[in-house]
Amino acid sequence: MTEFHALVPAAGLGARMANTLPKQYLPLAGQPMIAHALNTLCSSPDISTVFVVLAPKDTLFHTYDWSRFGDKLQPLFCGGERRSDTVLNGLMASELEPDDWVLVHDAARPCLTQAHLDKLIAELRDDEVGGILAVPVSDTLKRADAHDRILRTENREQLWQAQTPQMFRAGLLTQALQQPSRFTDEASAVEALGLHPKLVLSEPTNFKVTYPQDLLLAELLLTRQGK
Repeated sequence: MTEFHALVPAAGLGARMANTLPKQYLPLAGQPMIAHALNTLCSSPDISTVFVVLAPKDTLFHTYDWSRFGDKLQPLFCGGERRSDTVLNGLMASELEPDDWVLVHDAARPCLTQAHLDKLIAELRDDEVGGILAVPVSDTLKRADAHDRILRTENREQLWQAQTPQMFRAGLLTQALQQPSRFTDEASAVEALGLHPKLVLSEPTNFKVTYPQDLLLAELLLTRQGK
């Protein structure tokens, strides 16, 4: 039987947060930020295992109490220099079956909900390729020159903003990430194989915490969600 697994790459530092503490461990609503994503993923009855892929020299993960997640949460200390390296290393270490589904989720998207997960899995479980959560671009987009002057306004028709989780078969994703190119997300690696992942409509609330001011918005949303 095909299983569903989650993989959370958490080997980076989050330099744009301007903090010496790695972003995934910044305090948010009384917990390290990564705990919110792990709680949502581990609470899903569809997901068998949640792998969190950490830097080899990570000394912080085991300073927190993760016992509430039991054996469902599996830390892997094999993160790489880039996100794609971390995900690939995690896939190799987890030794999943090629046909198993893997949901790769950012540690810095703490406002993911069970409704988001349920919708993604329901729409993709029989898909030949896989896909991602995403939202249509609603803001006007401006392309700038080297001096931050507007060159032109871009057409936003049919443009979507990618989110996570991004859900693909373990074998396909491993093959995609072994290509020599640099990829900013899993979908772009799959696209490079000539495939077309599906866009599953999400919500702007599933945003990525990137800058210090994002923490306040995330805390407000988590409070509203009762977390």
